[in-house]
Order: sequence, then structure tokens, then C-alpha cells
Amino acid sequence: MTTTRVSPGTTRIGWIGTGVMGRSMCGHLMDAGFSATVFNRTKDKAQPLLDRHAAWADSPRQVAEASDVVFTIVGYPADVREVVLGDDGVLAGCRPGATIVDMTTSEPSLAVEIAAAAEKQGVHAVDAPVSGGDVGARQATLSIMIGGESAAVAALQPCFEAMGKTIVHQGGPGAGQHTKMVNQILIATNIVGVCEALLYAYRAGLDLPTVVRSVGAGAAGSWTLANLGPRIMENRFEPGFFVEHFIKDMGIALAESKRMGLSMPGLALAHQLYLALQAQGHGRDGTHALQLALASLSGVDWKNR
Repeated sequence: MTTTRVSPGTTRIGWIGTGVMGRSMCGHLMDAGFSATVFNRTKDKAQPLLDRHAAWADSPRQVAEASDVVFTIVGYPADVREVVLGDDGVLAGCRPGATIVDMTTSEPSLAVEIAAAAEKQGVHAVDAPVSGGDVGARQATLSIMIGGESAAVAALQPCFEAMGKTIVHQGGPGAGQHTKMVNQILIATNIVGVCEALLYAYRAGLDLPTVVRSVGAGAAGSWTLANLGPRIMENRFEPGFFVEHFIKDMGIALAESKRMGLSMPGLALAHQLYLALQAQGHGRDGTHALQLALASLSGVDWKNR
């Protein structure tokens, strides 16, 4: 299949999924000069983009019919399947030569399936999940992990560069999703460590910001501590990334690990702790709300400490 490098003012962009991250990401493409057609299950969440003169479509298929490149960032693999492969989905509306870029964290096997189905129609398909949360989305500093055919990935560089700072082509279809699983495994155990450390500091009677200033400058420093630590200390548990979506990601990673014959006890423990957090009513809070579940295990009322 032939590929044409995307270009602001020429390439028509479609965007499906205008939630916490997607709205900012699409906005950066518009800032770069791309015209956009958007769809979201809840139209109100797309209103900020519509106010900036994005066009509205009534279905994923209509987005594809009006676009050369369609980006999707939705909730779950089932949503990806419906949005891309459904009867009224993106692929049904794509013309030969179009490109589908799924930026949802989803199943590697589904990315391979989408790429195969797209190829039969002369359409390119790329999996490009991201890391960096709501902050990275707003600041256009995301890490973008990409799987797909090299020429299609290279053609999309102007779009990726408008949304992220670390842009790495990992390999063929599904490779981006596998890399995102590595990312989520690292995050899962790191968040547990950050929450436990802050709980220990609190019970020891230490001043939390002072402690973080000391340990964050050394080997214990991490993105999670620097970016989520202050939110935890200030009881700000609004989502940069939803607990329920992180549970989904860990479930994918555990399933892939089982398929590959890997034992992942740290990831399994984190998954169980997050299931407990969700059961306590925090599924729509940010991942750092794990602090609340861990504190409750020790009888600490974190919010009213």
C-alpha cells in the first residue's frame, strides 16, 4: 500500500474519544493546523473542540468518511472493537489509503486483528498507546509507543510530534500495545510503593512534603512520586487516569503474561489492591487514590488525617 505523509491544511483528521486525554490530544492537532471531525458517545465532552470549529459526526463511520486519518482513544478493548470493526465503525467508512490510529491501551491481539482487517481493504492500521496521563496530554509531552508498518508510522510523524515528546516505533502490529503493558506493569508496583511510603511517613510523624523533597532527589525518585505524590498529600484524587481503566490494563497484562507462561506476583497483588479500591467506590477516581485503600487497611482515615 502507498502512504502519503500527513500535512496540516491538507490531511483531514478524525478523532473518536474526547475524554480526559483525548480532548487535549485532538486539540494539539488542531493547534498544529489540522482540521478535525470528531465523535464521542457523550457529545457534551466534545463541545470544547466543537467550539474551536471541529466538525461533528454522528458515528465512527461518518468520522472515517470525512477523514484521511482517524484516531481513536476509547475505554476498553470491547469499545475499540465496536468503534473500529463494528457495522457502523471506522473501517466501514474508510477509503483505500486511509489510516486508523488506535491510541487506546488495548489488547495486542486486537491490534493485530485490526491491522489484518484493514490491510484487506487497503487501509493502514497503527496501534499507538500513550503514557503521561492528563498532564502529558495537556502539555503535549506524552510518550507514544507505536506498532505498525514502518511507512505508515513515518507518515504520521507530524501528528505524533504534535502530541508527544517521546515517539518510538516498537515494531509491527501489536508491538505498541505490548510496550504499553510493560509501562503499566512498571507503574502498578511503583504506585503501591509510593502510597506505602507516604503512609509510613505519616504514621512516623514526618512532614510529608519535607520527606518527599529528600527522597525524591535520590534513587527513590520517580515520575509517580513527583507528579502524583503532591496530589496524594493534598487529597486531590480527581482522575488523570481512571482506576477502572487501570484495572482493565492490568488484566490485559496478566492475561498476556499467562499466555507467555510468566509469573507476575507483583502485578497480581497490585491488581487485587485496585479491585478492592474499586469495590470501595473509587473506580472513577485517579490511580493514586490507591492511597485510600492502603490507608484503610491500617485503620488510617487518610482524608481526615
